[in-house]
Amino acid sequence: MITDQSIEVPVSLSMSPYSGNFTEVEAAHLLRRTMFGATLQQIRDAVTNGLSATVSSLMTIPTLSPPLTYLPEEQVASFGQTWINSVYPSGDTQPTENARRASIAAWLMENINNEGLSIAEKMCLFWQNHFAAEASFDSRATYNYFDLIRTHALGDFKQLIKDMTIDPNMLFFLNGVSNQSFSPNENYARELLELYTIGKGPQIGDGDYTNYKEQDVAAGAKILTGWTVEGMRSTSISSPTSSFNSLYHSAASKQLSSHFGDAVVTNAGEQEYENYIDIIFQQPAVANFICTKLYRYFVNYDITQDVQDTVITQMASTLIANNYVIQPVLEELFMSDHFFDISIRGAIIKSPIEMIFSIFNTSSAKPTFDLSTNYEMYLTQYYYAGFIGQNYASPPNVGGWPAYYQSPSFSKLWINSTFIKQRFSIAYYLTLHSGIEVNNNFLKADALQLLSTFVNPSDPVALIDEVCLLFFPKGASENEKLLLKNILTSNLPDFEWTLQYNEYIANQNDSTYSDPVKIRIESVLYQIFQMPEFQTI
Repeated sequence: MITDQSIEVPVSLSMSPYSGNFTEVEAAHLLRRTMFGATLQQIRDAVTNGLSATVSSLMTIPTLSPPLTYLPEEQVASFGQTWINSVYPSGDTQPTENARRASIAAWLMENINNEGLSIAEKMCLFWQNHFAAEASFDSRATYNYFDLIRTHALGDFKQLIKDMTIDPNMLFFLNGVSNQSFSPNENYARELLELYTIGKGPQIGDGDYTNYKEQDVAAGAKILTGWTVEGMRSTSISSPTSSFNSLYHSAASKQLSSHFGDAVVTNAGEQEYENYIDIIFQQPAVANFICTKLYRYFVNYDITQDVQDTVITQMASTLIANNYVIQPVLEELFMSDHFFDISIRGAIIKSPIEMIFSIFNTSSAKPTFDLSTNYEMYLTQYYYAGFIGQNYASPPNVGGWPAYYQSPSFSKLWINSTFIKQRFSIAYYLTLHSGIEVNNNFLKADALQLLSTFVNPSDPVALIDEVCLLFFPKGASENEKLLLKNILTSNLPDFEWTLQYNEYIANQNDSTYSDPVKIRIESVLYQIFQMPEFQTI
């Protein structure tokens, strides 16, 4: 029985293990926050397996196949083969690069559509927003950047920072390749402190931002000098690589500020950047900074002082105790009393990608056609997300998407007057309309597949209860349920739906019976996708 979750109760700040009942409602909340769209079966399995086992399963990062060639403009890699280690053709390389960009965009959406019971894709989007690097002019470097994010998704945050610092895609994105001893470039050195590790903090003096000083930015730039990239769009080198050139490195000692204990970083060549990052990570503010971002992403953007002092402080302590490995922090969070507090549910507005794939993934809808058709459908999904504000490989600025950091609105920025209308349009195309069309094939919410997962689909009351469990973080009011049931039954008595459903089951291969049922479920879904509750997680 699905209970009404609309009544607020005081927030629990306890990070102790969750002590309440782990029902379908709690399981749906957990999966809604850690995945892009859970099915009813995944929710039921979570209840059967229990909270601890479910969280453990979510912490698995699957190994993925790389993006494939599907466009003739590729010119080098064969159709159906990966291009990630292929050279570029001699002459005009742009058509090949365009083909690879389309391939990697489709691949990113394919990964989300096939996420399984895993937090992997949610974490990859978190890190993409955290580092906010745009796609490179060499898609092999772009792929390697995303592969780096996936490799470290739940791992050692300090090692991720070290690897990202000399990643070819990042070296180009923030001008690391032009950071040389005779002309230091401060772009990456500044973002390393302000956005990636310790955070700026309020300004407390001239060039002093609580956690670091301008002096540290200047010193950091010199520490990071000497790194270059080889092989971008090369016709002979299979993948871009970073390398260190001591001739371009500042050999002088670098003096850090009092925020870093007045440490002096001496010349250590290609290991010097690692020594500097080790010094940064000695500051407790680093753990607090990244745990605050994790909390905003997975729990609630509205961080009160009590939450900061209690919940995030505990998360930061756990992170430090585990040598900056992310997984134990999330495991503790997702199994805490605080995470399941009723006030947390529905507190975050879905991002565009969350909105689109909560339609596809929850109804188990995915393209099962040929490679070209599948990838073009995924590319369309990528464009859909861009239309409503979220180009996955192209954040709007170095800080990522404003909805993840801009106070006080945060995730409310996803649903301005323009975007909400476009959300409704996309929902219409994916339910009542034909959906995404490629080569006379169609992809939309799979209403009949969704129907088949309900426990008692012949009962309209039970059916609507389960629909609300899937799509509404706090359930639905009785009036909302009545509205949805009347759409399902066309305002006829409940037994009329039961008869129609049973006739469909007896004649599933006959469109005369299946189409009316399909249209009714699609009508219910379209109504749901326009309701405020659906826009939240």
